[in-house]
Amino acid sequence: MWNEWISSPLFGIVLSILAFEIGLWLNRRLGSPVANPLLIAVILVILVLQLFRIPLESFQKGGEVISMMLVPATAALALLVYRQLPVLRENFLPVVLGCLAGSVTSMVSVAVCCRLLGLDEVMTASLLPKSVTTPIAMEVSASHGGLVPITVVAVILTGIMGAICAPLLIRLFHVKDPVEAGVSIGACSHAVGTTRALEMGELEGAMSGVSIGISGLMTVLLSLLY
Repeated sequence: MWNEWISSPLFGIVLSILAFEIGLWLNRRLGSPVANPLLIAVILVILVLQLFRIPLESFQKGGEVISMMLVPATAALALLVYRQLPVLRENFLPVVLGCLAGSVTSMVSVAVCCRLLGLDEVMTASLLPKSVTTPIAMEVSASHGGLVPITVVAVILTGIMGAICAPLLIRLFHVKDPVEAGVSIGACSHAVGTTRALEMGELEGAMSGVSIGISGLMTVLLSLLY
């Protein structure tokens, strides 16, 4: 019975949902950006798999089903963008240039750090698209000979760090314009960071959503030069 349950896709789906719900509950109770629901969920899932010695492959059967929702979930942000079309038209060029700056900074910093740390080309290719949404990052990584599992981990960690640090950095650098705040979050921490931007305001969330698509396109084009 136990073996049948953990080998079912429902196991991974239920475990993921429960872990995330616990993360949301802790986030509401603690009221701290450090208590990120996704980070808590990741830690809880790892603990359960290790404690009960459950193979990662069993969890992945359900994880793959959840991963299928990434693209439509990201596309759903288009509704927010539609509501803010007048603002986007007014600030289109600054938004595009901001995404370009963010993409260039992210990729160059990864390349430089990998070179300084002596990492090989495979690891560099795996980390290069860390700041864009997972479906795009996976394709960019694979096309350059990177290891997709490492890319996925890097993307998740980047998004979580962005969601945690975004409010602090915005206050630290005195960012008052919601468009600037949204673009900066979306350009560096994709969909995970956008969830934090949405909590800050609808305009921030919409601009962050726009930045996901533009930064993804910029990263694909820039990766051709690598």
